[in-house]
Amino acid sequence: MIKSSQALPIDTLYSVNTPEGIALKLAPAGPVLRFYAWLVDTLIRTTVIITIAAVLGFMGRTGSGITLILVFLIEWFYPVYFELFHQGKTPGKSMFGLFVAQENASPVTPAASLIRNLLRFVDFLPFAYGFGLLCIMSNKRFQRIGDIVAGTVVLHKDSIQKNANQTEVTPVAPPRPLQLSEQQALIQFYQRRHLLSDERAEELAKFSGPLVNEQSAAADYLSGMGRWIMGKR
Repeated sequence: MIKSSQALPIDTLYSVNTPEGIALKLAPAGPVLRFYAWLVDTLIRTTVIITIAAVLGFMGRTGSGITLILVFLIEWFYPVYFELFHQGKTPGKSMFGLFVAQENASPVTPAASLIRNLLRFVDFLPFAYGFGLLCIMSNKRFQRIGDIVAGTVVLHKDSIQKNANQTEVTPVAPPRPLQLSEQQALIQFYQRRHLLSDERAEELAKFSGPLVNEQSAAADYLSGMGRWIMGKR
């Protein structure tokens, strides 16, 4: 039923095995959501810095010196603090369901958090995070230079659970008698549907060729047949 294809897979999910032998599916966050999270964090830091400058501005040179020290600490250690003490989530990342972790999904370590954030100055080059964006777009895990060096990745916190809730589809009777191998393939597709993103599921479903015909939602159609074959009608 499944035809071979030379097209590159479009899914960015990757798997890791925990020491307990549990296979985890991880979904790296792309540049758009990461930009929104960065923008929120930048607005928060800017607001705090402006407030500090306004309060300490009445202290003359002493206030200016303290302000510069606090600006340095906030700019460079704001993300480190939240990543280490708030489960890898700065306020901006938390707002968009993102968090920082090691590549194997373990909590980010102090050394890794320091490295990924101190290397932001490299990602910023030549301007406006040019190197960082280029690096993010050139690897499947959307890692910037700091992430690659530190062995970290920014992940979606709830994306896998969200896909897991999408297995309830309407049973569909196959349009023609199916061979045993075809029935088994449809059952396996239905059972594993929740582990795939919608785009990847549609991509795989299209490989079945004539069986999906002109179905607009090929993945749900095949999943429905798999459910029907399993007797869940």
